[in-house]
Amino acid sequence: MDLTATATLLGGMLFLGWWGPKVWLRLVALVGEALGPGRLVEEASPAMWAAALAVEAGKLVWPMFAAVVAVVLAVLWGQVGWLLTGQPLSPNLGKLNPLNGLKRLVSGGSGVSLLTSVAKVSGVGIVAYVTVMAQISPLLLAMTMSVEDVVLAGATLVYQLGVRLGIVLLGLGVADYVYQRFRHERQLRMTKQEVRDEFKSMDGDPVVRQRRRRMHLELMRQRLQHTVPKADLVITNPTHLSIALKYDSATMPAPKVVAKGEDELAMVIREIARRCGIPLVERQALARMMYPRVEVGEYIPERFYQAVAEVLAYVYRLTGKRAGAA
Repeated sequence: MDLTATATLLGGMLFLGWWGPKVWLRLVALVGEALGPGRLVEEASPAMWAAALAVEAGKLVWPMFAAVVAVVLAVLWGQVGWLLTGQPLSPNLGKLNPLNGLKRLVSGGSGVSLLTSVAKVSGVGIVAYVTVMAQISPLLLAMTMSVEDVVLAGATLVYQLGVRLGIVLLGLGVADYVYQRFRHERQLRMTKQEVRDEFKSMDGDPVVRQRRRRMHLELMRQRLQHTVPKADLVITNPTHLSIALKYDSATMPAPKVVAKGEDELAMVIREIARRCGIPLVERQALARMMYPRVEVGEYIPERFYQAVAEVLAYVYRLTGKRAGAA
């Protein structure tokens, strides 16, 4: 809020320094025409003259108001973007509650707000003192000056004071904006408990996840109890992979994967294979290559024919099973 108000003040003063002399000369001419000798007497309706003067004055002053509005919109857009809402205008009895005011006074940002206010008052006082003291000599001679010179000296003093105050307050406004943005972002951060609650809401309760995982493993165990006994051999990686293969040269074009698993499921496959007397053949490289490339129920790709054939030949020699046409 301070940044917006300060930018409005500084922008308005700078535009006034450029546009003000033109407005002054034209207004003096209009007043001279309105109050000149016999002007009001000659006019049938002084009210019409006043309305015409108001219209002419509005034409002269509206560019300054437009410039101020443009500065306000630009500063607000730079801070928060385009945000049009009527919510601040809606009635809110909570704003009249003195307890809410006390809460704001003792809140974490009240100390910074107090320091900012003290800095603003100090800066305004110092700048005003230095500026007025620099122009004290013309002010003391005002009684000996013409009306035009007095107006010019007063306008110059006000303009210099406004610009210097705008520059000082702009620096304080930028610092306040940086702090308020940092404080706002800190307030938006979640606590550790909120982060844990969010992960829990996204992933579910850990207890429920563990129960679902146990149920899934149990279903997989039951399925493996039916599929692994059909295999002719199980190719293993001694750490965490097991692939059960079945091959019948009379009915199959190539060996088929009837079951596979990793970690706990791999151990289940090995346990069932040992119980059913199915050979376990350790081939680390072959197991790692086949596992991600062949799904359960699929025939092995041709690239694995040679390696699997060697394993099958070894199993046939081990078990005395005849390979037949294979």
